[in-house]
Amino acid sequence: MTVGTDSPAEARSTTPRAPEPADAATTTGPAAGAAPDGAGGFAGIHPDDLPDGLVVADEQGRIICFNAAATRITAVPGDRALGLPLDQALPLEDLKGRRWWTLTDPYGGLAIRRGQPERNLLLPGGREVLVSARYVRERPTGPVRRVVVSLRGTEARRRTERSHAELIATVAHELRSPLTSVKGFTATLLTKWERFNDEQKRLMLETVDADAGRIKRLIAELLDISRIDSGRLEVRRQPVDIAAAVGRHVQVHTTAGQSPDRFFVRIRPGLPALWADPDKIDQILGNLLENAVRHGDGTVTIEVAPARTGDDGEEGTEVTVSDEGPGIPEESMSRVFTRFWRGSKRGGTGLGLYIVKGVVEAHGGTITVGRGPRGGAEFRFILPVGTPAHLI
Repeated sequence: MTVGTDSPAEARSTTPRAPEPADAATTTGPAAGAAPDGAGGFAGIHPDDLPDGLVVADEQGRIICFNAAATRITAVPGDRALGLPLDQALPLEDLKGRRWWTLTDPYGGLAIRRGQPERNLLLPGGREVLVSARYVRERPTGPVRRVVVSLRGTEARRRTERSHAELIATVAHELRSPLTSVKGFTATLLTKWERFNDEQKRLMLETVDADAGRIKRLIAELLDISRIDSGRLEVRRQPVDIAAAVGRHVQVHTTAGQSPDRFFVRIRPGLPALWADPDKIDQILGNLLENAVRHGDGTVTIEVAPARTGDDGEEGTEVTVSDEGPGIPEESMSRVFTRFWRGSKRGGTGLGLYIVKGVVEAHGGTITVGRGPRGGAEFRFILPVGTPAHLI
């Protein structure tokens, strides 16, 4: 290793409400969908400005508002929908083929009902749409004056479901190999213990231990992903000597067989005191150095320097890890920190950099990727000092 140094709830409601029209069937969408003036500050919003589909029916069940998003989702022109009965403009069915408006009966059902929660329904032709409804009454048990329907496409939900399915498939694939090894070696030892000498037994147990460690790391990655996605990733801040942490990780690689000359560490003077989670700092450094060693070539350079973070110029620490390999193609730069991205076919789950980004951001820091000075990949993350409030 080479080391270098240098010097009121109602008043604020955003639900669009239509004015009482003289002729409900001829009321235009914009008039019906205009939001009320008041403290909420949403006056003048046009229904077509809303990202979700908005359909409003009057007390007779006829459409008085059908915005552009509703037209896009249902493929029903808004001018044709205005004035139609709600069940004709939106002939929705549940997944069992039953007519939804007949089942829910918004105008003739229980007077205490306030609406319908979001659910997956079908339009003619089998197109799926997410639908929720609100029943507007002048008094709690009075007649329904408006039915406000929200429509959303299912594309975002399907993308999430596909992402979850990919995660399950990846995990199943990654778990299968080490579990097969663990099961095979333990079964062999249990049934044929006396046939092996001590050296053979030791070799098999070392393999089992290594595969068990691999399974443990994968489970830890899954837990981290769950916490990152739900915003529950906890950071337990302590004083961290990041220069010493870099040295430990380099030593791990040299002990594992890498040449010490492959690593060049430069520690700039004037590093501020860093308060961070030591385990998560190790996780960041471990992933970045593993990527540089596995996917890069030549010398791996790790530089630690003082930095300024945020708009207020808060003190922080900047760590840069670069190599001399082929680097990351320009068109892939935007996908490096997404799930399942792999820079090469040299193994890995494709989850490491996604977790690294989540951990850095949980510390209030930032991470970027680019091309290093010698052509390889360069990862740079900056962490604020993070001093606990009671010590300031």
